[in-house]
Amino acid sequence: MAAPCLLLGPSFCKPSLPLFLPIPKIPLHLPYKTMAAHCHCSSNPRPTQPSLLVFSGGTAFNGVVEELKKLTVRVAHVLPVSDDGGSTAEIVRVLGGPAVGDIRSRCLRLADESTSEALAVRRLLGHRLHINPPQAKSEWYKILEEEHSLWEGVSKPYRETIRAFLAYFQNEILRRPNESFCFSNGSVGNFFFAGARIFFQSLDAAIFLFSRVSDIPAESFILPVISTNDRLTLGCELWDGTIIRGQNEISHPTNVKGPVDKGRSSVPALPSRIKRVFYMSSEGTNSLHEVFPTVNPTVLDQLSNVDCIVYAMGSLFTSLCPSLVLLGIGEIISSRSCPKVLLLNGSHDRETSGFSASSFVTAITDALNRTYGGSHNCLRNLPSQYINTVLVPKDGEIPIDIQSLSSHGIFDVVVVNSIHDPKVGTIFDPKSLINALGNVVSRYMRTKN
Repeated sequence: MAAPCLLLGPSFCKPSLPLFLPIPKIPLHLPYKTMAAHCHCSSNPRPTQPSLLVFSGGTAFNGVVEELKKLTVRVAHVLPVSDDGGSTAEIVRVLGGPAVGDIRSRCLRLADESTSEALAVRRLLGHRLHINPPQAKSEWYKILEEEHSLWEGVSKPYRETIRAFLAYFQNEILRRPNESFCFSNGSVGNFFFAGARIFFQSLDAAIFLFSRVSDIPAESFILPVISTNDRLTLGCELWDGTIIRGQNEISHPTNVKGPVDKGRSSVPALPSRIKRVFYMSSEGTNSLHEVFPTVNPTVLDQLSNVDCIVYAMGSLFTSLCPSLVLLGIGEIISSRSCPKVLLLNGSHDRETSGFSASSFVTAITDALNRTYGGSHNCLRNLPSQYINTVLVPKDGEIPIDIQSLSSHGIFDVVVVNSIHDPKVGTIFDPKSLINALGNVVSRYMRTKN
């Protein structure tokens, strides 16, 4: 079947830009050596490297991804698809579908940097448009017409592939004339990702394409915790009974369009602590509209086989818990005897104000047990069945209540060197963190073998 063509419309095209752009077939016509390298890696995995599964969002853990590559590339990155802030929100508003911002962010962190072309592709897909809407729109058109300097260093095979899916994204916007799309601070990578997802009608296929274009190691997996083509809305219930709809409203509420500041900010405190998070129908406003999406089966498969499970630092209730509350996750994690490591945050945020280390453990346990969900789906596993090691950044804000952790059956608490980030406060020193994580995994591998 011939590849479809994209009608861009007279309001967009200039004489130098064809009205129709072909979409490449799969397999992609990437350089032979790139495809060969992927085939070699997938057929000859490195068994000496440990395998990890990391639950995280798209921001906090990104800072240690480069260092993690030195320990292992056999990592399954499990990410939520419910983020509704920033440019992701605009894509979801106009085109629907799951949020891809966290996935795109992790893909770029894992992307190859070994050649000038790899860096050029990463620079293009990592670019954000101007914050001013008219200037952003003008910049976007320059990118589509290949008049932008971002295309420098990108060879013809990559250029044709990337540009075709960006054009498909633009075409989908033009097909919705009643919705005015705002390009302000828009991520080129998000636009490419959205175009691929809509074309293939598959989030997994879009991830595969993005992974190949950005040359991610074949042994690294970027897994949406829910593999869906539908929009997902996160809700939370506070202990005072308040229901909040939308991930951004829970974590970083703002009425201002543009980038979301996920560091320390002046957002108002929650009126009460968070009791639980859950998924809501797109039209829902209260807990009666709760829905129960199915977990990505590949996540369950990876959980059953990896050497270590990691709960990464970041937003506890909006980055970690959306993955943990799904049916099947708690069942498998509790059955494993491998290291299950919590990377504790170095500072409080809106979601965890007043929390101690054991409060994090309790929240994770409640999410995995689905304690406050439907009684027929609840588990009653102990915290030590989900977490057996806690890595703590030195001089962090979170109190380390050793006695409470011990009462939960958690005795392995390791203090790791930290650094100060002016935006978010105390964070792990990446090299020290990965060394500490490597030591935990090495102890397990020695006993396993």
